[in-house]
Amino acid sequence: MRLRSVGRRALLLEWPTPAAADIEAWRAELSRRRDLGELAVVDIVPAARTILLDGLPDPAATVTQVANWPPPVPSETASVTVVTVPVRYDGPDLPQVARHWAVDVAGAVERLTGIEFTVAFCGFAPGFGYLTGLPAGWTVPRRASPRPAVPAGSVALAGEYAGIYPTASPGGWQLVGRTDLVLFDLDREQPATLAPGTRVRLSPVGPPPDPPRRLPDPARGPR
Repeated sequence: MRLRSVGRRALLLEWPTPAAADIEAWRAELSRRRDLGELAVVDIVPAARTILLDGLPDPAATVTQVANWPPPVPSETASVTVVTVPVRYDGPDLPQVARHWAVDVAGAVERLTGIEFTVAFCGFAPGFGYLTGLPAGWTVPRRASPRPAVPAGSVALAGEYAGIYPTASPGGWQLVGRTDLVLFDLDREQPATLAPGTRVRLSPVGPPPDPPRRLPDPARGPR
């Protein structure tokens, strides 16, 4: 881990290679120390390989402070917040994901429902959480051609991440299902349902799905 100054009031903790468990452990430890009054910081912003500490009164002193802390152990900093997301597994890309995993559709759904994901960080759109937890070898490639419109509530996979589109938007992730859960609401005390550190279960709901729906494919044009 490297520590870099960012402007006058911020500090960046940077890892040379992706280490989701280590970054989550540090995010939880930094949040814990802030809550205890041991760390004076306004915002703690995790990302895929970094954590930004913003609003520091003395970044140089924080560098020394953080450098002297022992590395946190992931199992000791696990979040206790669990959000169960009701998912109807009828996404148009679910059969393709199943083939990629060399299982049938039911087997792909069983895999997804058996994982307890963790929100590693948020980005792309307000309320969009990048969920880690797919085992090694279960990564899923992005679509070759992004869709111009992905419906709000779409549950999707790309690379080592799962995610849920909080609003309708373009997107190139593989769509495996959908949910009616509201993921972002400015009228709530905490607008984002899926904040960093939250544990997430993608629970199946409803009767067995109909055959996966088809969405327009921009590579083929209108039909």
